[in-house]
Amino acid sequence: MSKFQWTNQQSSSLKLRTFLLEHGVTRSLLKRVKFHGGELQVNQKICYPHEIIHPGDVVTVSLPPEPQNPHLQVSERSISILFEDDNYLILNKPATVATVPSSLYPNHTLVNRVLGYYMRQGYANRVIHVVNRLDKGTSGPVIFAKNSLAHSLLDRKLQRHEVQKHYIALLDGQAVNDHATIILPIGRRTGSFLERAVVNDGKFAQTEFWLLDRTMRHSLVKIQLHTGRTHQIRVHFAALGLPLVGDWLYNPTNHELPHQALHCYRMSFFDALTQRTVTVTAPVPPYFSQLMQPKNDFPS
Repeated sequence: MSKFQWTNQQSSSLKLRTFLLEHGVTRSLLKRVKFHGGELQVNQKICYPHEIIHPGDVVTVSLPPEPQNPHLQVSERSISILFEDDNYLILNKPATVATVPSSLYPNHTLVNRVLGYYMRQGYANRVIHVVNRLDKGTSGPVIFAKNSLAHSLLDRKLQRHEVQKHYIALLDGQAVNDHATIILPIGRRTGSFLERAVVNDGKFAQTEFWLLDRTMRHSLVKIQLHTGRTHQIRVHFAALGLPLVGDWLYNPTNHELPHQALHCYRMSFFDALTQRTVTVTAPVPPYFSQLMQPKNDFPS
């Protein structure tokens, strides 16, 4: 059972419910705590959300147990851990591995592998909370929360664009600008469930990039996302006439790679539970240097 503790440092009294909401405990999580085996304590005494707490009171939340999904297959295949603590597990996802199971990939996805890892480690909580996802052909950090509070807090940061994500990509063609920001709205392409496109009534999307190197055929760029739309990087560069190398969906005639040349090399966020910034760096896959001549200095 996961436990979290805070001290009320406000100068006035307030309801316990209000205090917990300010610390990221959602109303739905409060209901789960109340009705499914969790517990709220103030100064080591059981309390209820409507009760009043005072300055200096110590509040403890014990989350209810989360049952393992009985239908999720267990994979014993390896994982590459970039970071782990009591609340988060961050893995470096290879470009050939899907993040979550589907009808096409029922097993050996990151989710299946994390369940296998949790079981080998003997963790009591084996519910898999996927915080962010990467397309199957994109590599880099994927965050798993180890409890529902950690998931809720970081998901809120993602929605507010407070998780910094930096990518490296190889473009099919010669980029003109050394530094530019792409601001083009993205929505579903008419008649397609999967494909996205730049459309007038799409959602606001902003992608900033810097040119690292250029050859007669390719441009190497580093990218910072300022929004998080589906296929955002792939759609934005395709709209500029510079689709990603190997992108079967937006650059179907290019077969230099079996997947798009896109890698998230750095991710950073502030963890409200530990009051520290977590930054992870995922090594750039060797195919970038193999496709660019001469070799380049990659972002560190």
